[in-house]
Amino acid sequence: MPRVPQPIGSTAPAAVTGRAATTGQANVTGLHPRTRLHIVTGKGGTGKTTVAAALALALAGPDRRVLLVEVEGRQGIASLFGSPPLDYTELLLAESGPAGRVHALAIDPEAALLEYLELFYKLGPAGRGLRKMGAIDFATTIAPGIRDVLLTGKAYEAVRRRDRDRRHVYDAVVMDAPPTGRIGNFLNVNAEVEHLARVGPIHSQAASIMRVLRSPQTAVHLVALPEELPVQETADAVAALREIGLPIGAVVLNGITVPRLGPADVAAAADGSLGVAEVRDALAGAGAGGTADDPAAVASVRALANDHARRLQTEAGHRDTLLALGLPVAELSRLAGGMDLAGLYGLADSLGGQLQRWRAAASSQVQAS
Repeated sequence: MPRVPQPIGSTAPAAVTGRAATTGQANVTGLHPRTRLHIVTGKGGTGKTTVAAALALALAGPDRRVLLVEVEGRQGIASLFGSPPLDYTELLLAESGPAGRVHALAIDPEAALLEYLELFYKLGPAGRGLRKMGAIDFATTIAPGIRDVLLTGKAYEAVRRRDRDRRHVYDAVVMDAPPTGRIGNFLNVNAEVEHLARVGPIHSQAASIMRVLRSPQTAVHLVALPEELPVQETADAVAALREIGLPIGAVVLNGITVPRLGPADVAAAADGSLGVAEVRDALAGAGAGGTADDPAAVASVRALANDHARRLQTEAGHRDTLLALGLPVAELSRLAGGMDLAGLYGLADSLGGQLQRWRAAASSQVQAS
């Protein structure tokens, strides 16, 4: 996997802070070698915007251009990169070498509608006049589904866009999508439009978007925390996406606890059988000989070990639940110091290695079929 690019005006961090990811036995058909549109969703608070940004960095490299798209207007991407607020202009966020770049934009439904009217109906100044009349606000407010049509349509346009030499302008497009609770309706809105508009350019556009969304060009990735509600919502979203025929890529299990104990010690600490002598030996080995002779300190360490071990066991159960979905599962560790640019690059490096293995497995499946 190529080295991730550097943010504009900054230096790439020397240390990688993300934990190496792991992969279970999984069907990786949602990460086809032709996948170019990566849609990232997750329950609110799981870190989906951070994962989307890290994935965009991981996909970029020498001679590769990636577009990172925000559709909710929260400016989370700008905050992560320390950039000015995003708008409908494709802003260069990071670069590596002469051609490896990450661009980003926030899709504005009004601007997208004007672009759509110009593209299909050649309205030009008349379309801009609609903005002054408030017709665009009226359309997107009275018919909320129109917003989703425009948001997905812009991502579709970016995936298909080509330069004068007929090469794709972007090698990959990463969308920071709505949460799992509405991701199915968001991505399937064009199927509804296609059904309602039986003929004409609206029907054709909606049908074209759904062909891309249901093809190997697209993968929907789901971000979860190792907690009951996010894991359950992820499982529900996977079922909903499968029902409407959308290709699922991977689950990213975010905020995993870094193990501080070996497997045998985890089991002993969890059931309370971790011996006092073992704790004293560990403290002495860590250079805390005086503390090792303090019964209160030893008891405190045993209690901390018990909490840590129980947390690891709980997370292992949530991991097993996600692996049972039959999807690749990446693990990203909780960053002790909070998220910063170095942490983002650590996550990108971890996801990059995992993506490389997933794609190799997907290529093998395609060749064998």
